[in-house]
Amino acid sequence: MTENTPFMLETENIGPLPIINHYMERLKIEETLLRHLDPANSQKMEPAHCISVLLRNIITEREPIYSLGEWAAEFHCRLFGLGKEQLSHINDDRVGRALDHLYDTDRASLLTELVVRAIIEFKLDTSQLHNDSTSLTFCGDYSEANGDNKRGKRSLSITNGHNKDHRPDLKQLLWILTATSDGAVPIHYRACDGNTTDSPTHKDTWNALRKILGRSDFLYVADCKLCTNKNLKYIASESGRFITVVPRSDKEDIWFRKHIQTNKVEWKDIECNTEKKGKTSKDKWRVVESPMRSADGFRVIWAWHSDKEEQDKTGRQKLMEKAAVQFEKLESRLCNSRTRLRSRDAIVEEAENILDGAVGRWMEYDITEEKKDSFRQAKRGRPGTQTNYKRKTKTYFHITWRQRENNIEYDAKSDGMFPLITNCMDMAPKEILDKYKYQPKLEKRHEQLKTVYGVTPVLLKSVTRIEGLLFVYFIAMLIQALIEREVRSRMKEKNTTSLPIYPEDRGCESPTTNAVLYHFRNIQVHRLWSENTLIQTFLTPISDKQRELLTYMDVPLESYTRLG
Repeated sequence: MTENTPFMLETENIGPLPIINHYMERLKIEETLLRHLDPANSQKMEPAHCISVLLRNIITEREPIYSLGEWAAEFHCRLFGLGKEQLSHINDDRVGRALDHLYDTDRASLLTELVVRAIIEFKLDTSQLHNDSTSLTFCGDYSEANGDNKRGKRSLSITNGHNKDHRPDLKQLLWILTATSDGAVPIHYRACDGNTTDSPTHKDTWNALRKILGRSDFLYVADCKLCTNKNLKYIASESGRFITVVPRSDKEDIWFRKHIQTNKVEWKDIECNTEKKGKTSKDKWRVVESPMRSADGFRVIWAWHSDKEEQDKTGRQKLMEKAAVQFEKLESRLCNSRTRLRSRDAIVEEAENILDGAVGRWMEYDITEEKKDSFRQAKRGRPGTQTNYKRKTKTYFHITWRQRENNIEYDAKSDGMFPLITNCMDMAPKEILDKYKYQPKLEKRHEQLKTVYGVTPVLLKSVTRIEGLLFVYFIAMLIQALIEREVRSRMKEKNTTSLPIYPEDRGCESPTTNAVLYHFRNIQVHRLWSENTLIQTFLTPISDKQRELLTYMDVPLESYTRLG
């Protein structure tokens, strides 16, 4: 080799993709997609390969679809199971067409196959499932997403509805997710029209879960939207089990709150530790079974929580204080001749708006009249002893408010209480409460979908492609939940209380997938070339911390070293 021979250093990213690939291989995702998706007309790249690249991107980076090709080009092509030539053909049009292929396929069968494999491969406990929904908001017109048929299938309607993110100004879809109590692993999802209410969706969701699992004896846990006679009776009649919250307006709730006003209830104290902002707080819990069952014969279990009691008291006080300030402002307007309201009906409307909701139960108001006379000369000129005056009477209204002490005292007796209804006749009240208390873990999945994985804004206008993209997001959530579950399970097996994955090697007691994968972001492979001759290959050294994390994820070290 002469001294003037030019050298070239080629660098490709590896990052956390070997970890993602390990879990994709265990779930046989790419193999399954190839069987379910129709092949492309062009031989440049199959739709299944496009979806697989997009899936890896969502888990690791969440780049816009139009920059997916540039992102993939920076990585070792073997990480995608493709050649460089194939990888160069990725663009937003090709990914969009792949999403259309995903829309056209039987996504229910595809979902079932992937989930069943996850259950078997990772030995997921499906005896208890949790269901919850959230809103996915969209900016723009989306006039094409009107719920009509697209290529022989009814598409979704992106429209206004009861927005759970408190954005009534934006259109939305309803996202419904069901997860296990074994690591909150998602095993089913549904995307519904934006104006869909939660209650009617539970029957179809429960039937889908029964079909996936092949049995009906699993415990189905959901929020109060499940609690309708139609839903509960159907699940019970099909040999299913459920736990849900009784809405405040139901007669079972009203009866018990009235019952405790004059009757002594034998509460059973329960102590349990709850993690709060990095420290352990010892909350006080109590449970008791209602002496009155529901009209359909289901058990009603009442729980009391010390924190909720304080929240109820504080919340009631804040609402009353806010209403009092609004009444004072209204009184100021009534006393001001320029801004005063001139009719009793207008004042009543303002006052009723102030007392809208629960605060109207704790406060009331009175409106009084005050008449004031004013005099003015009947004619122009200098006033004298013979001057005639006209009297003009103006009516001023005043408003006063007061607390409804009887109602406040009545409600205060049930502060901190909430009722659960179930058809599980062999469970103790404490066990029923413990099972319901896992519900917030599912809500955390919604938070990850919207923040970590940034499902919105959806930079697509075609509703068919949006439906395909939401399916990919579900698979991404499934993989990240499985990684998180593996890490935490290994920690429990090894009696490890925390992993040093935070800055300055601070410990993390409940590692998330995003926090773990962050430590693999800078791994690269470098190749030194002399003309067309490969001189040497360098792989970013795998640190001791990274090796340890790989063992917790059950990913072999060879997933990285074989790329060198």
